[in-house]
Amino acid sequence: MLPNESSRRRSVTRRSFLRVSAATVSGAALGTLAPASRLLAAEDRKPTQFQIACMTLPYGQFPLRRALSGIKSAGYRYVAWGTRHVESDGTPAPVMPEDAPPQKARELGKICRDQGLEPLMMFSIIYPEAPGGLEVLTNRIRQAAAAAVPQVLTFGHTAGGNRKLWIERFTKLGPIARDHGVTIVVKQHGGSTGTGEACAEIVREVADPGVMVNYDAGNVMDYLNVDPIPDVLKCADVVRSFCIKDHRNWPKDEDCGPGFGEIDHYRLLHPMAFTGLKIPLCCENIFAPLVPRPTKPEGIDTLARRAREFLETVTAGLQI
Repeated sequence: MLPNESSRRRSVTRRSFLRVSAATVSGAALGTLAPASRLLAAEDRKPTQFQIACMTLPYGQFPLRRALSGIKSAGYRYVAWGTRHVESDGTPAPVMPEDAPPQKARELGKICRDQGLEPLMMFSIIYPEAPGGLEVLTNRIRQAAAAAVPQVLTFGHTAGGNRKLWIERFTKLGPIARDHGVTIVVKQHGGSTGTGEACAEIVREVADPGVMVNYDAGNVMDYLNVDPIPDVLKCADVVRSFCIKDHRNWPKDEDCGPGFGEIDHYRLLHPMAFTGLKIPLCCENIFAPLVPRPTKPEGIDTLARRAREFLETVTAGLQI
């Protein structure tokens, strides 16, 4: 590599990142116009391809294959891999061990597609600043690439994260992710990275299209009691997916499925309605508040279907 090649590549990457982000900001800004103005401007924008997925996470007490069949029966085309499942022998097993070879992820991708489900996202299951975090996230990228899963999800500790180390590691991981056709997405999880604004500040400093933001409105409201609607506007230019989770502060402080809580999903997704991008909407929590969770997988299937229908209604309405 020539002496200035690395810095020149970094400069080009940063310009590309800023150009893409600026275009998305422009689309988000148009999305905040009044309805009449929005209709006049609509021909100049491309609708977002919202990809509504269900995570296997709500089915964690049941085998992974039952989760996949249930998600398919609930009408989904897309799936996101959760963390672990209690298999038929009663033992918990990780969906994808952090040290598994890429071939194992490729096999799981095929299992999903054989069920008629396209996998969109997988959990990293490690904090970016954790010992070994760089190595594990690098292997997650390789796993995701082997399975043709476009996004790897990570987030920080609820007590806060080491911002300097995050930036250092994401700066190294961004090119690796891009080279593998994968995007690392960072979501809110309390502490110093508990808002979309805070995550976006880190992503903008890294300035690499291989590292972007995932927005989790339920976590923003839950951990910090921050209104996610104005917060999402502060990071919309770098949001590339959502973990869908609602939240209620009354009559009980509790996360829940979309449409069961206090978050207005029309306002939440409005800034992203005309980006021209593919934006996964991955349902992480589909449960009803206050009442006990289903003890049989069929009950989870019903809630999964309800979540899908709710999000389909919202996204269709936003793009009229």
